[in-house]
Amino acid sequence: MTPLEFHDRALEHARRVLIDVDETFEFLLAALVVGGNVLIEGVPGTAKTLMARVLAALVAQIPSSSQGIEVKPFQRIQFTPDLMPSDILGTNVFNAATTTFHLRPGPIFANIVMADEINRAPAKTQSALLEAMEEHRVTIEGHPLVLPPVFLVIATQNPLEFEGTYPLPEAQVDRFLFKLLVGHGSEQTERDVLRLHHRGFTVGEIESAGIQPLADEQAVLGVRQQVASVAVDESLMGYIVGIERATRTAPEVHYGASVRGGIGMMSAAKALAAFAGRDYVTPDDVKAVAPAVLRHRVMLKPEAELDGVQPDHVIARILANTAVPR
Repeated sequence: MTPLEFHDRALEHARRVLIDVDETFEFLLAALVVGGNVLIEGVPGTAKTLMARVLAALVAQIPSSSQGIEVKPFQRIQFTPDLMPSDILGTNVFNAATTTFHLRPGPIFANIVMADEINRAPAKTQSALLEAMEEHRVTIEGHPLVLPPVFLVIATQNPLEFEGTYPLPEAQVDRFLFKLLVGHGSEQTERDVLRLHHRGFTVGEIESAGIQPLADEQAVLGVRQQVASVAVDESLMGYIVGIERATRTAPEVHYGASVRGGIGMMSAAKALAAFAGRDYVTPDDVKAVAPAVLRHRVMLKPEAELDGVQPDHVIARILANTAVPR
């Protein structure tokens, strides 16, 4: 299966239950095929969890990991102030009959993990995801365990103005490939959602809408290899670095993107190019992914925030002022 075929078939299935979110879902597909993680910010009721469930439904279940631990295609973790790291990773449990300890794995052992309202848990619990997101492994009581090759964290957060939210640690934010912003759709979109539910659709039964797995682990890894082989010209690498470095020198910015942001722009641009059926990246691919890759990596100065400046404003100006390679 080519990246273009996977992209088109996945969008065709997703449109059966997702209304007017093609761009957001395309970024989720891009994260899946480059091995990234996604942070989605939006108010409740904007289909964040549904998008994650649809993505998981498109990937065939993988029976177990290399350690013999059952891996589920999708796990949802509801983050709350009293959630503990062991609730995510798992713990060793004593078996009185055999007088031995055995691992009770946590919900982290899944292909797609939905960390719902991640900013409602304190930093200690949020940081339990750091090793998993960066190295695709976890350490439980000193023992490292490898996560499945197809592994993706999709975290949602409410805007910080909401009561009971905590800011995410900067180190964790930088582990997300994309930060996607979702809001309420247009009036027509909401009408279409009502029609869908009127016809009997329920969020808990997305399979009833005809959404079936399109790819197993090997197929997803095959698509990843094809995306990784997409060509990036040296001039485009210079363009990416120029954008990345400009985020650090903008007058409104306290600190900007690290080199991880540049790597993210290149990887994501390769995914969009492959989804379009091309084996090379263009400047337009970089421009298309830059806001989603950079907005959570641009930390504004307090006075800029008071003036109503948003990271996307800074990124748009940088893209407009950075010379595009010919």
